[in-house]
Amino acid sequence: MLPAKQLRILLVRLSSLGDIMLTAPAARALRERFPSADIRMLVKPQFAQAAAANPALSGVLTFSSFSSSAAEINALNFDVIADLHATLRTRLLCALCRAPRKLRYRKDSLARRLFVSFRFPSPALQRHTLDRYMAALEPLGVKGGAHAPALGDWNSAAVDGTGTPCRMVSRYRRILLMQGAFLGDCVLTLPLLKQLRALFPSAAVSVLARPETAGVFAQADPSAAIIEDRKRSSSFFAEFFRLKRELRKGAFDLAVIPHRSLRSALLARLAGIPRRVGFSSSAGAFLLTDRVPFSWLLHDLERNLTLLLPLKGTPEPVWPGLSSPPDPFKKFGLPDRGLFGVNPGSAWPTKCWPAARYAGVIKRLHKERGLRAVLVGGPKEREVAGEVERLAGPGTCFNLAGRTDLGELMAVIRRMSLFITNDSGPMHIAAAYGVPTAAVFGPTTRELGFFPYGEKNEVLEEFLECRPCALHGSRSCPRGHFLCMKLITADKVHAAAVRLLKRPGPAGGHE
Repeated sequence: MLPAKQLRILLVRLSSLGDIMLTAPAARALRERFPSADIRMLVKPQFAQAAAANPALSGVLTFSSFSSSAAEINALNFDVIADLHATLRTRLLCALCRAPRKLRYRKDSLARRLFVSFRFPSPALQRHTLDRYMAALEPLGVKGGAHAPALGDWNSAAVDGTGTPCRMVSRYRRILLMQGAFLGDCVLTLPLLKQLRALFPSAAVSVLARPETAGVFAQADPSAAIIEDRKRSSSFFAEFFRLKRELRKGAFDLAVIPHRSLRSALLARLAGIPRRVGFSSSAGAFLLTDRVPFSWLLHDLERNLTLLLPLKGTPEPVWPGLSSPPDPFKKFGLPDRGLFGVNPGSAWPTKCWPAARYAGVIKRLHKERGLRAVLVGGPKEREVAGEVERLAGPGTCFNLAGRTDLGELMAVIRRMSLFITNDSGPMHIAAAYGVPTAAVFGPTTRELGFFPYGEKNEVLEEFLECRPCALHGSRSCPRGHFLCMKLITADKVHAAAVRLLKRPGPAGGHE
């Protein structure tokens, strides 16, 4: 191997924008290992601008044809070529190129396609793509483990094709963010709203959301105009055409659409919004002007932020400062100290860990540490919360399920020192506030991208061949055994709770 100062390395990734982003930690690891090396990446022409924003790279090559690209690569005399795509095309190209050392990463493309398309699980998916990248680079002495996908790997300024930083021009006067999904999805959209504000400070921003989630956006950005989508309480067609008229009247220049429904894309198109940015996997992708690749390997929060890339933004996963209503503790008679939160419900029955096990953890934390649980949830969770309260016994719980509005729920969760929950909307609220969170996952898995974001949190799950059984959960276990939840013991969750209680919580949280 040549000395590091003379080393020339080429990374090959002829894929989509999302995949280009995932190579950033690998490039960063190479740069840390060889600070003076000439490290470049070969990409498709349409993704050269994004790749050029990676500070770990010395330059970017664009693929045109086998002959011309091979000639350009051979002229630069690379010492190492690392194929991080491993398709027939990249294999043939690398075969045409001269280099003393050639590396290739190993992927399980069939297992991944079956997982995304048909929810067929596979043990192969337990290994992250980044782990595969690092394994391919191990012969160069690159160590994995500390590297993870982070949007902070990219320069704060977008770059043009010449490598010159581009000046952000706020040419959008009126921007619409369309998120008609459930509470958890809305919470994970808040950093996107914050970044839109930062990128276009002079623009007027509006948010289209359900009435029951509108408060989340209003508290995160009080200056944003909220347009309520009452699709659940009104005639479908009457509400659709009402919204079309309202959106057309709003004269929006840009629509950013994390919601991957045909209805959202069609609304934006019929409202005459000239630029419409959404995901390539959207049911209405053909109605969008900009389609961003959808990657299951990114957390949903980060995946939403990739919608800013066509707008020349370099997003960072920063939570907005969520405001809170007046302190609800006095209203509900809660003490100032010694509380942790528990969310035992979910919109999907298979996402609910058994009430008796929640009660067991609550009793142990009360006996060992003198802590009392604050049970939260909506009106539909009153029954399960009542069952947990009954089983846990007198003096162990404060049951607020069905008694708080959304603002009060957020204010209560914010002040907890710990939050134990199913895969649900309140889980993301706790993560947003930095509350250490133990999340019990059954029918869903981390690979779907909706696990609690941040280092203070733990996902508790059992690895079974039948997981995930559905994208969001289901009404009953398809196989009838419900082992994904039954195998997660109260001891396991209690141990996680004890670990998390040792970690610092948010300002104002309870010790």
